[in-house]
Amino acid sequence: MRKLWWAVPVAAVGAAAVRRSRSSHRADERAGDRWLTVTVNRPPTDVGSEGKLPPPLDELAERIDVRIRPAPGDRGTELAARFKEPVPAASASVPARLAGQDPRQELRRALRDAKSLLEAGEVLRPDAPPTTRSTPGGKLVELFTRRSGGEGTL
Repeated sequence: MRKLWWAVPVAAVGAAAVRRSRSSHRADERAGDRWLTVTVNRPPTDVGSEGKLPPPLDELAERIDVRIRPAPGDRGTELAARFKEPVPAASASVPARLAGQDPRQELRRALRDAKSLLEAGEVLRPDAPPTTRSTPGGKLVELFTRRSGGEGTL
């Protein structure tokens, strides 16, 4: 009996892993239906004036739903958007994201650019190249930056 003391923790960890993978699979199926949100440091009247969407989002107006409401604590405006049609699970997979074929990347970029335009008056981009000498680590960062579609996430 003493030799089987390790079986209980192993079984508990295995059950937790199965439960977590099932719930993450369900979350992946709903990923395309989620609202993507940014907080803009402007009043709601400046963000959605006269029922018009901010510039990068207005190009996607036919394909997206947009929600504009005051941010909690009177700290600006929450600008949220999601696609009207669910995004296919295959296009939201990691390989699709790495290949730049996830439509949510376009929506994330449009939200980020809208926030930048509303707050700063222009879309701010980092200077390139950040270093003058190419290094293996720099090449890896450059690859991931290119593959992330400029949205800041893989």
